[in-house]
Amino acid sequence: MTTAPTAPPPPMRLRELVFGAACAAALRAAARLGVADALGDTPMTVADLAAAVKTEPKPLRRLLRALTCYGVFAEGKDGSFAHTDMSLLLREDDPHSLRYITLWCTEPWTWDAWPLLDEAVRTGGNVVEGLYGKEFFTYLNEDAPRSAEVFNRAMTTSSRQSAQDVAALLDLSGCSSVADIGGGQGHVVASLLEKYPTMQGTLLDLPRVVENADPRLREGGSLADRVRIVPGDCREAIPFRADVYVIKNILEWDDDSTARALRNVIEAGGPGTRVVVIENLVDDTPSMRFSTAMDLLLLLNVGGAKHTTDSMVGRLTEAGLVIDDIRPVNSYLHAFDCTVPR
Repeated sequence: MTTAPTAPPPPMRLRELVFGAACAAALRAAARLGVADALGDTPMTVADLAAAVKTEPKPLRRLLRALTCYGVFAEGKDGSFAHTDMSLLLREDDPHSLRYITLWCTEPWTWDAWPLLDEAVRTGGNVVEGLYGKEFFTYLNEDAPRSAEVFNRAMTTSSRQSAQDVAALLDLSGCSSVADIGGGQGHVVASLLEKYPTMQGTLLDLPRVVENADPRLREGGSLADRVRIVPGDCREAIPFRADVYVIKNILEWDDDSTARALRNVIEAGGPGTRVVVIENLVDDTPSMRFSTAMDLLLLLNVGGAKHTTDSMVGRLTEAGLVIDDIRPVNSYLHAFDCTVPR
């Protein structure tokens, strides 16, 4: 029986860390094979699992053994395997599923880019354009459509799961309109409109993104009569006014792009407008390992960065916003509640 080990001494811990790619690859393999989906509520033998996911039993046993060391699946004394709280998150039907996040963070391009992290650190720029001759999202959509689909599903999953937390946090009483800037498929604005039945909403994102907006927002949807879907780039212009603008997880570009997006929001809203910026942070939060890893991935693919509290405050105040409050949304997101000065 394999059990999760206790903390090893430093030399072994470092050896484990340098084999981190093996853990990531094992998680990707389990997600692609559908092991968590095949494993039911009761333990299963390796032979039965192998038959269900169409693999050879012996290598599947080795894969599961590796994952149990990290608490992903559990092995019984009889050699059968069962779910743990973490392995359940690999199921596609789990309400908190991280299956597509797992696939996105281990897509083929990541294995090309990570070995060049030293180059990105030396130059401060992304390495993807050098690898593929194209800007990252252009590469995804033109040359790696399957990876682009995984990205879209991962972002949809993440946005859907955090939208309810954002809606629960924000008190928009007395506001008549809210805009979700760079809001993807619109899960945040949809959650806010459901919370406030008389409020009007607007979703702005790139054309290829909003064409797949949440069904609640599209024609015939339950919220369609209270929302506008506007294709556009917030770094270019924001052609509408709202009482409140929500900007979630998009101010991770270069400084110029971030400044242009904030300037456009301020110009569109005008004095007295409320602006809520929601971001992962890379200073003292419970999700430091996750956030700092995502920070390095942003450096590799788009030359972007996650923010510290101080750097986010700096960007917002430099743009001319007054910060009224900073609060955690959940264990990995913080909200910066701001006002455009009168």
